[in-house]
Amino acid sequence: MTDSETTDFIETTRTSYDAIAKDYSAAHADLPTQPVDMSLIGAFAQLVKANGTAPVADLGSGPGHITAHLHGLGVPAFGIDLSPAMVALAREAHPGLRFHQGSMTSLDLPDETLGGILALYSIIHVPDTHLPAAFAGFHRALVPGGHVLLAFQKSEQPGLHITERFGHRIDLHCYWRPAYVVSDMLVKAGLEVAATLIREPLDQEKWPRAFVLARKPA
Repeated sequence: MTDSETTDFIETTRTSYDAIAKDYSAAHADLPTQPVDMSLIGAFAQLVKANGTAPVADLGSGPGHITAHLHGLGVPAFGIDLSPAMVALAREAHPGLRFHQGSMTSLDLPDETLGGILALYSIIHVPDTHLPAAFAGFHRALVPGGHVLLAFQKSEQPGLHITERFGHRIDLHCYWRPAYVVSDMLVKAGLEVAATLIREPLDQEKWPRAFVLARKPA
């Protein structure tokens, strides 16, 4: 992938979420209702706390509701989102927490400063060619023993291209992957996969959900 294609991928994702930020935040401001999802987030929080007091970065934090939930569980957490409009809305909704603009593909964070990384349905916008470098960045930023929890749509199909949402014209690519592909990339980045869970679609969902929990060796 060329430099211009890389720029296009970041820019189109950013501008697409900027366009739908208010509507997306209104539709996704509540916590997930699925008990399995919430249990996994809770288990992740417990693992992070057991390993020390380093903070969690919620990557693709959107409206900030998951960041706030982690804070409520006693985990110091902050949000990073590619969209400045999303960051502004998260700051407005959760003024006591920290949110800033950034990309998981180039984490602007010091080495070994994060106790955990949470990325719920945000790696789906990163092309396969960029995930290995992103996961290497996760490994660099995590403290020894730090954990990663990823959630994404699981499919053998390549994904889809969304051109309209909430009445707005957008240019958003979503990449579906089997869980083993993501796990293999994490291992190659130096992380240990601790658990993989596949949840079947519920309610209006169309694809199974994959959750992968990984750990940086202590």
